[in-house]
Amino acid sequence: MIFEYILANYEKGEPIFLSELPGESKDYLRQEMKKLTDEGKLERLYNGVYLLPYTTILGTKGKMSIRKYIEKRYLSAGGKTTGYVTGLQLANAFGFTTQNPSCYEVCSNEATTKQRKQTVDGSEIVVYQPVAEITEANKDALQFLDLMSTIDKYSEVSGQERKRKIKRFIAATNLDFKTVKAYLPLYPDRVYRNIYEGGFMGELV
Repeated sequence: MIFEYILANYEKGEPIFLSELPGESKDYLRQEMKKLTDEGKLERLYNGVYLLPYTTILGTKGKMSIRKYIEKRYLSAGGKTTGYVTGLQLANAFGFTTQNPSCYEVCSNEATTKQRKQTVDGSEIVVYQPVAEITEANKDALQFLDLMSTIDKYSEVSGQERKRKIKRFIAATNLDFKTVKAYLPLYPDRVYRNIYEGGFMGELV
């Protein structure tokens, strides 16, 4: 029965977390997953993480989607907002830099240390602890403040072009500056400066 559930609810390349599967007994689930793995119906990737085996159109063995792994493990663990993308990847996504990140950087409630690096299926992930617990209500504000704290390091643009890109970020996230103001004291002074130089200090008053 659990295999039918997996076939109906998971796509190719999507990681299957034991913790998200239905069932009152985790011991029973583990036994079922082991049985399915032994039969070749599932592939065990890591402790508590599985994958439906598949073959690509090129005839090669299908891999897990690292982006879906990050989404489930760090950004929306348990189906609720628990993290966000940060660092060079964030700067690249909004056009502040053309540099392609060599690793995935996320800030997540799931972090157990201030900063931890791990390699998952050949990809490096850096996980940071947030300055405050991340929720749906404050995610965009914390991500914006992270961006303001690293923009000098990553941005290849300045002046009016940088301001336009910051405005694009604000519009894309529908940023609430009341929430930004509440968390601003948790960040270094350069964040105040970057917000001021960007012409957004008035939004905080």
